[in-house]
Amino acid sequence: MNDQRPDPAATTQVVVGRIGRPHGVRGAVSLRPTTDNPEDRFAVGAVLDTDPASAGPLTVTASRSNGTAWVLSFAGIDDRDAAESIRGVVLTVPVDALPPTDDPEEFYDHQLIGLSVVTEDGTALGIVDEVLHPPAAPVLLVRRPDGSAELVPFVSAIVPDIDLAAGRLTVVPPDGMFA
Repeated sequence: MNDQRPDPAATTQVVVGRIGRPHGVRGAVSLRPTTDNPEDRFAVGAVLDTDPASAGPLTVTASRSNGTAWVLSFAGIDDRDAAESIRGVVLTVPVDALPPTDDPEEFYDHQLIGLSVVTEDGTALGIVDEVLHPPAAPVLLVRRPDGSAELVPFVSAIVPDIDLAAGRLTVVPPDGMFA
């Protein structure tokens, strides 16, 4: 296991969504956003970088909410086959394009990934490997020293302290978690 926290300065792009299946026959695609403001991020005219880079950049030509997902159209993606060719492409934006977080209780996913996870007494539990966004609250996927994973709800009762400067977050695990 790699116990080294990624260098936050090395993070230049942030994931804002992943393209899903085609939606219709005119090149639209479904998208699950990973951004708090999809109506702004995916506005008509927005230019989004891609991973892999060879798939983009992509310019949004139409955008609408479809429940928890979004339906987007991009310039040059005009039919179902073209839409299928970009399925799975990850949409990104530069870190410096993100608005600052004024609330000390708000964090971007890239700020949390790589943080050491410790208990209140300092016992090391693992490293934040991923931030998941199910419909309820975000969930941290913590990679344990033995390589296994633990899912930790990202709520203040369980994660009372985040210290970005120190590169760690504190958890108060309920019974059975990290057992």
